[in-house]
Amino acid sequence: MRIVVTGSLAYDYIMNFPGYFKDHILPDKVHMLTVSFLVDSMRRMRGGVAGNIAYTLALLGERPLVVATAGQDFGEYRAWMEQQGIDPSGIKLIDDEFTASCFINTDRSNNQIVAFYTGAMARSRELSLLGLGLGAHDLVVISPTDPDAMARYADECRSHGIPFLFDPGKQTPRLDSEQILAGLTGASVLVGNDYEFAMMAQKTGKSEAELLATTPLTVTTRGEQGSTIYDNVKGQQLQIPVAPISAVVDPTGAGDAYLGGLVFGLARGLPLDVTGRVAALSASYAIEQRGSQEHTYTPAEFAERYASAFRPSAEIEALIEGVTR
Repeated sequence: MRIVVTGSLAYDYIMNFPGYFKDHILPDKVHMLTVSFLVDSMRRMRGGVAGNIAYTLALLGERPLVVATAGQDFGEYRAWMEQQGIDPSGIKLIDDEFTASCFINTDRSNNQIVAFYTGAMARSRELSLLGLGLGAHDLVVISPTDPDAMARYADECRSHGIPFLFDPGKQTPRLDSEQILAGLTGASVLVGNDYEFAMMAQKTGKSEAELLATTPLTVTTRGEQGSTIYDNVKGQQLQIPVAPISAVVDPTGAGDAYLGGLVFGLARGLPLDVTGRVAALSASYAIEQRGSQEHTYTPAEFAERYASAFRPSAEIEALIEGVTR
């Protein structure tokens, strides 16, 4: 199985606000909101949903192909991806633009205010999955990028019988009803957090229950409350616990790491309960480090921590042995 990851590539500007956003927002004045938060730190890091998902897949032993657009400042990022085992051959450089930039401000309660400059990402609608030789045994991950691009990739997957996972993520507010329905139609897997499902329901006029039943496999995440995997083919629901963490340092990229672990488990044919736990553990690594691609581990270290966090898994041990040989 080939794994193709579409979505944004960006530089993340990670900032930390030493207080609480809620203390500086007056509910009766939100119609004329003007606030400024003095942060005490900022770092520029490699990010973007596609980059983050691909990084987790590479850590687990896959070599995903990334299909995305990037700007004139992407050289260092591209070289780094190759070093990590990610295939960047599907990335198109836009010479007269900068790589997309995400400005993320996190307060003491881990609430986030995010501003995103699209830059080269706006040109991702020009890319096509056709010509990559993909078929029924491959998997395309459609994650947040230009809305028209997301709809195009879904159309191409449907028309050519290519399984795809739809993750509207932080683009959900920008997607209109038709674009959301385009992503849902024919998807093998639908992924979102509880807020995103509520917003999709509002935009499409469907109930959350209807959305959860739309695709053969649906996954909803709820932060520290864990996640739920809905196997709509077998009519089963699996409650997935969070993995223990040493400390909450930065939640940025945790959802992307979760998705990378989920795709890894699906690609390797792991049982769904094991797949969910792989996803949860992948997210925990991201939470413990500042930035989305600053954590690292070997497959053997991952297997050891999996056994400690949950229970030993013969499937995980067999996969790790195959990767490390």
